[in-house]
Amino acid sequence: MTVAVTGASGGVIGIRLIEELIERGCEVHAIVTAAAREVLRHELGRECRIPPRAVQHGERDPLSRLNSSSFMADAMVVAPCSMKTLAGIASGYADNLVVRAADAVLRTGRRLVLVPRETPLSLSALENMVRLRRDGAVILPPCVAYYHRPRSVDAVTDYFIGKILDVLGLENSLYARWGEGEA
Repeated sequence: MTVAVTGASGGVIGIRLIEELIERGCEVHAIVTAAAREVLRHELGRECRIPPRAVQHGERDPLSRLNSSSFMADAMVVAPCSMKTLAGIASGYADNLVVRAADAVLRTGRRLVLVPRETPLSLSALENMVRLRRDGAVILPPCVAYYHRPRSVDAVTDYFIGKILDVLGLENSLYARWGEGEA
């Protein structure tokens, strides 16, 4: 699995996803952009810590295996996905490793999950999402659900991670499904 964390608010979603994937025995390749590191530092009040078992790739690394469609990742998740990254993927403007890797995943028909983190949404952002959905990407905004009665920010984050794992076909019990009660 490839997980990219970009400079939108909510980088903790990407970091927690990496942790959950590793816990499930997945080989994880991580790209954390410089902007993501700054936002994470602001939101968490500390340096970003990537789980040590993740293979880290620099966002500007021209020699990374993720640049090539011959790299056979099962799926790629961009969480959170900034509107700049979303626009780059939608237009094919591969100016960094995140966009290049996402393009390779789309070109080879593998699963691409985008977690756009912006509100409200502009018409251009919505059009980019429609274009990407037509190209086969899954658009999974981190929308809060209340039916499972989350009692903390961590419970809300677990819900988002659980939804991403669901889309990837990975079992999880990070949130209570509809009709199952509280998490």
